[in-house]
Amino acid sequence: MQDLDFFFAFASAPQLLEGLKVTLWLTLWSNVIGLACGFLLAMVGVSPIRPLRWLYTCYIEVFRCTPILLQIVWFFFCVPILFNVYWSGEFLGLLILGLNLTAFNAEAYRASIQAIPPAHHDAAVALGLGWRVTAFNVVMPQAARNAMPVLVTNAIGAFQQSALVALVGVADLMYQGKLLSTQTYRPIEAYTSVAVIYLVISVVFGQLAGMIERRNALYR
Repeated sequence: MQDLDFFFAFASAPQLLEGLKVTLWLTLWSNVIGLACGFLLAMVGVSPIRPLRWLYTCYIEVFRCTPILLQIVWFFFCVPILFNVYWSGEFLGLLILGLNLTAFNAEAYRASIQAIPPAHHDAAVALGLGWRVTAFNVVMPQAARNAMPVLVTNAIGAFQQSALVALVGVADLMYQGKLLSTQTYRPIEAYTSVAVIYLVISVVFGQLAGMIERRNALYR
């Protein structure tokens, strides 16, 4: 049995940190896409126009009912063939993570929007507010607050799922861990170090989600 030497992980920290930078970059911008586009998509989902609601349902079903690994592989290998576009691996990884997160955030927003008391909508109508003002000044603040714990949980999921882009060559934290394992023939130390990094960051964000949920409960 090979002797374990976790000290080597400290010596390899720069390589893992480079991968962590890519992972955090993917997580940050996929969440920006997911938060913004998720709210816009949720507004489509609660629209009184049936064809728009049908399109909303199709989008949600496609991205929530297919494995994200399949979505990543499909985008990486099929989009260049079908549309003759060749983007970097990081951009395609960001795109699919953002689109996937948009679907989950849209459902969180939709549930929060439908939980807003009808009297609030009636008050906006009585004040003569247009739909844009109502959406962004009345609906969005309340929906964002109600959906915040779910949105933070989805953000943690996006952070963890970003590891899947390593399978298509994106040099994220998981990819660097795999490369380190191959270079040093120390898979236990390499993958354990990667797991600890994912665990620590996920736990921190999990605690943040709990704090937000407790704070929101005080204002209800």
